[in-house]
Amino acid sequence: MISRFPVPELDDLPEDIRERIVAVAEKSGFVPNIFMALAHRPAEFRAFFAYHDALMESNEGLSKAERELVVVATSATNDCLYCVVAHGAILRIRAKDALIADQVAVNPAKADLSDRERHIVDFALKVTTDSAAVSDADLEAMRQAGFSNDEIWDIGAITAMFAMSNRLANFISVPPNDEFYSMAR
Repeated sequence: MISRFPVPELDDLPEDIRERIVAVAEKSGFVPNIFMALAHRPAEFRAFFAYHDALMESNEGLSKAERELVVVATSATNDCLYCVVAHGAILRIRAKDALIADQVAVNPAKADLSDRERHIVDFALKVTTDSAAVSDADLEAMRQAGFSNDEIWDIGAITAMFAMSNRLANFISVPPNDEFYSMAR
């Protein structure tokens, strides 16, 4: 079961969504379950992946590995198995580190992180657990640690987007694909 809700057949999807899913399958060798689970609501699929891509595929500011680091830390805190496993695999690939995703998912305080990664994870976790308490002093501390306003925004926006994504994946009960577990190990 991919979802608690209807999962369309690939051939029944609008062309643009079908083409995106086929392109992902060609690149990865499989179709991530979240794609098919979200595809039954085409307008929401398009909106979700447009925002996802704007945040996660940017080549400015945070590296792609740092973006995935935010996702794993956020998703672990939100108990989202799908996102921890799927984005943990992507983090292992992008960081070229077989250990980082598991360390951050299990206990970010003990994870072997650089100072920059530590700041990213700590800030993301504050946004995850108590966004109302994020203060001007928190932003200034990030600036003092060398982060630009755009990088700080990206950490917060990725955290917020994945808070929604985590809740959606948990609500619909989408399981991680088996393929994710062995990637970059």
